[in-house]
Amino acid sequence: MSVARPRAILALEDGAIFEGVAFGATGERGGEVVFNTGLTGYPEVLTDPSYKGQIVVMTYPHIGNYGITAEDFESWQPHVEGFVVREFSPLSSNWRAQTTLEDFLRHHGIIGISEVDTRALTRHIRRLGAMRGYLSTVDADPRDVVAKAQASAGMIGRDLVQVVTTDQPFVWNPDATDLPFHIVAYDYGVKHNLLRELAARGCRVTVVPATLPASDVLALDPDGVFLSNGPGDPAALDYAVDNVRTLLGRVPLFGVCLGHQLMGLAVGGTTYKLKFGHHGVNQPVKHLATGQVEITSQNHGFAVDPASLPDAVEITHLNLNDNTVEGLRHREVPAFSVQYHPEAAPGPHDAQYLFDEFRRLLEREA
Repeated sequence: MSVARPRAILALEDGAIFEGVAFGATGERGGEVVFNTGLTGYPEVLTDPSYKGQIVVMTYPHIGNYGITAEDFESWQPHVEGFVVREFSPLSSNWRAQTTLEDFLRHHGIIGISEVDTRALTRHIRRLGAMRGYLSTVDADPRDVVAKAQASAGMIGRDLVQVVTTDQPFVWNPDATDLPFHIVAYDYGVKHNLLRELAARGCRVTVVPATLPASDVLALDPDGVFLSNGPGDPAALDYAVDNVRTLLGRVPLFGVCLGHQLMGLAVGGTTYKLKFGHHGVNQPVKHLATGQVEITSQNHGFAVDPASLPDAVEITHLNLNDNTVEGLRHREVPAFSVQYHPEAAPGPHDAQYLFDEFRRLLEREA
């Protein structure tokens, strides 16, 4: 027997309306509307803290068929503001599944909308850029929902890191003993798999709040500091930029995604908002030193301006779709970063060398 489902509306700030059927939770929620091009990986997308403040559109048409498994989570809970699909599966066909996509969204209060023309929606965003949106299952008047989208918060100037960061320091791998290195990881919205990769390189990983002063980090006597991914506008994070600037030259640094942008700001560069961002698992990136092309996973809406970087900083990677900066290396101090997510490994192993490079940097600076 089919289940009667309420209608839902997704309205964009420019007045565009996309109607569909609600699944998951009911209610209303606003956020920046972005699209993700991954064919799989929706549990990882839902639980990636970098999506805080965003309504995610999946371009792959059928989502939910393998259910939800906690082992696949990238954080302790989901962070998206809403979830938009062409067709969702109410059933899970996977022996690992612990619950269905719909039950998971309902449990965490996340609104889903299906039966949306996600191809048209994606083309709209590609043409006009990511914009504010509002998702509602309770307001049937499109004009009201558009007005709510226009009144919702945007991404520029917004600090979402303090919403997702840990409250207290903790050790990721407390049972590991006699490891050669101690790494402090700034939690700007860190993905669990990044911590796993660091631990796999012989690192005891202490995760600390995003606002912890650099002096307190140095007091932990780390062999290196990791700058994690996270949501929002990097230019709004003055406290984080100041901390990274203080740490440059004191300990080896490795940044990923937002951590990469913060490093760019800390060395004197600037960042800017991309038209519709990079969200997916098929972004081609060229490693300039080797000429090799890596297939990468990405999730970011801002980028470092190459013209703003000082001579002491070398650009190491470029995005082959739009030539945006994908990697940096400081020529004078032990610090490097990448805009993409090497831990996600869609290549599957194209970018794993970056963790090994960080390990070698720790050995050299020990």
